[in-house]
Amino acid sequence: MNKILVANRSEIAVRIIRACKEMNIKTVAVYSEADKDAIHTKLADEAVCIGPSESAKSYLNIKNIIEAANITKADSIHPGFGFLSENSLFAKICEESNIKFIGPKSDVIEKLGQKSNAKNIVKKLGIPVIPGSDKCVTKEYEAKKIADKIGYPVIIKAASGGGGKGIRIVYDPQNFINDFNVVKTEAKISFNDESVYIEKYIENPRHIEIQFLADEYGNVVHLGERDCSIQRNNQKIIEETPCIVLSDKLRDEMGKAAVKIAKAVNYSSCGTVEFLLDSSNKYYFMEINTRIQVEHPITEMRTGIDLVKKQIKIAAGEKLDITQKDITFKGHAIECRINAENPKQKFRPSPGKITGLYIPGGNGIRVDTAIYDGYVVPPCYDSMLMKIIAYGANRNEAIAKMRRALEELVIEGIDTNQDFLLEIIRNPNFIRGEIDTSFIKNNFKL
Repeated sequence: MNKILVANRSEIAVRIIRACKEMNIKTVAVYSEADKDAIHTKLADEAVCIGPSESAKSYLNIKNIIEAANITKADSIHPGFGFLSENSLFAKICEESNIKFIGPKSDVIEKLGQKSNAKNIVKKLGIPVIPGSDKCVTKEYEAKKIADKIGYPVIIKAASGGGGKGIRIVYDPQNFINDFNVVKTEAKISFNDESVYIEKYIENPRHIEIQFLADEYGNVVHLGERDCSIQRNNQKIIEETPCIVLSDKLRDEMGKAAVKIAKAVNYSSCGTVEFLLDSSNKYYFMEINTRIQVEHPITEMRTGIDLVKKQIKIAAGEKLDITQKDITFKGHAIECRINAENPKQKFRPSPGKITGLYIPGGNGIRVDTAIYDGYVVPPCYDSMLMKIIAYGANRNEAIAKMRRALEELVIEGIDTNQDFLLEIIRNPNFIRGEIDTSFIKNNFKL
């Protein structure tokens, strides 16, 4: 692997480019017209403009990205997260163009990308799944019949969804048809796929995910869990590892379940199995993410394993150089996502020019970002500006370090959710670890 094109932007593009530099691999950045001054274009060895600001014409433009790879003679593409990272067609075109897609094979992405299909695969392995539709549905009467049978509340999800988009929770049967059609519309707009599936809604669970690595030779290991329960509108904003309510036995069982799933579909690359954990500590499979996750740094902090480098080595055909026994877990890590938004105005996006910036540091603090003093945050992409990761010997120390880092952070010129995150970190219920996916709704009046 001599040259990698990074088909993404912002902090994840920077993260990947840095890993490549440390591996002595040349890089190509791609950028839209809105990102012509973005830092990832400066850090890469080459940079190619792939279209206007609109994502559909740039970062989602498969033709332009493949052309950029061919022009620069890149032999591999790393998709990062979001955009085309879980697009099986993109992965297939890379394969057909003799460009290595740094991720699972296209048929695996396609197989797992349809969430109802993934659920059926997992069910056959004897792993608990949330009760729901066995296949995708598009017709109102069929969907309503399934929902009535499962019993309310139910959750309607876009089959190809992600990032908290294309989701509605329905408590009242009379609202079902309207919400069903809203999700279909959102799914069509966001993912060009209007199919949805229906599940029983498990109220106030913890959102637990298991990180795993798998090579092309059938070797699979898991790297522990992440608790991603602090969410707003189904979008994660704080993640931590380990989950303090998991017993060693349950942690081991969930880890083995993730490995079993990966082996069953001949998975290679890094991936994440997401589960819901109810109040009785029963877990249910939710979905598989066939890409690097936003929250991967907290796993890296606890294990000392660079997930992006492992992705690249696996894609290059190398065998995993670690076994499950080699993986050790140490300390506690927490991640906060700093977004350009105003929590006091219903989290209204806040693009604009950064006129002052101080990034925290010190022992146990890692910051992944692509912003700089004078950077103009564009209005056309995800609002995440940076991720602050705090690592400590235990949870209390990690919380203390995160609190200190958030207090030190200065971003002037635009609004951010910095103070809101501080409120969460200081909240007594959070400090006690009394969290679930309803935490924000139950603790804050927004």
